[in-house]
Amino acid sequence: MKYRISFIIFSLISTFIFSQEKNYTEKDLNIPTNSVTINGTLLTPLKNKKTPLVILIPGSGPTDRDGNNVQMKNNSIKYLAKGLVKNNITTYRYDKSVLSFTPKDKARIDSLTFETFINEAKSVIEYFKNTQNYSKIIVAGHSQGSLVGMIATHNIADAFISLEGAGRTIDEIIIEQLNKQAPFLKDEASSILSKLKEGNIVEEFNPMLNSLFNKQIQPFLISWIKYNPQEEIKKLTIPVLIINGTNDIQVSISDAELLHKANSTSELVLIENMNHIFKEINGDINENMLSYTNPNLPIMKDLITSIVTFINEIE
Repeated sequence: MKYRISFIIFSLISTFIFSQEKNYTEKDLNIPTNSVTINGTLLTPLKNKKTPLVILIPGSGPTDRDGNNVQMKNNSIKYLAKGLVKNNITTYRYDKSVLSFTPKDKARIDSLTFETFINEAKSVIEYFKNTQNYSKIIVAGHSQGSLVGMIATHNIADAFISLEGAGRTIDEIIIEQLNKQAPFLKDEASSILSKLKEGNIVEEFNPMLNSLFNKQIQPFLISWIKYNPQEEIKKLTIPVLIINGTNDIQVSISDAELLHKANSTSELVLIENMNHIFKEINGDINENMLSYTNPNLPIMKDLITSIVTFINEIE
């Protein structure tokens, strides 16, 4: 097993990488899928030869191509894409498909499943694979997008990167979070999740759990809960990089270690003081939370260095 811990102190080589300004083109690129047209941005270095392409899959919720939603703007994915293209790596980042829906599309929203996101990601990967314009195609999924990416990339991409991705099923994570925030609701939530795992809709439950288990969300949870990240990452025979920050308050280091253990050929990088959205946090939880709504705070350069090194080592 490969295991590397990345610290704040950079080598002269890393400093040199980031001191160079790279020119690139930027254009909107919309890709049709069976469910919806995916809207994204392609950043391409100004080079004559083929470059690697990293497809960035966003996390949970109505997240856009920059890593933002209506409640928080931090530009995490945007900064990552621009950091990579300055190192001669093409990037494509896209909006979650739910952002293309209008209030009139309630039926389509209600019919969304986890497989919808997987199939959309597959369509994006296959689109770029069919162009034959890139030296290699790497899929990088953030948070929920990690599980989406590791399933979608099977047998069609050259490498996979998990960015702050969970190592356990969503029901385990929900119970863990409830145990910390509202332990008196844990037992009822466990009962609901057991029924959802069997594919059954739960009609009545404590109203305090409505944000987690309202009837609109339950079909999506049923489709999500059946995927175990450890089982999915074990299926990958391509190079795999797992990255987690030591100050991530949403996904723990232990989750990254579970993924690493499940795929013995993977490489694990733990970035000191990085949080869930790739920002450096040296203070308390308040500083951590405030970073989610600070679009001017850059992401950690260690993240870019780790990804660039991994891609350059892919044969």
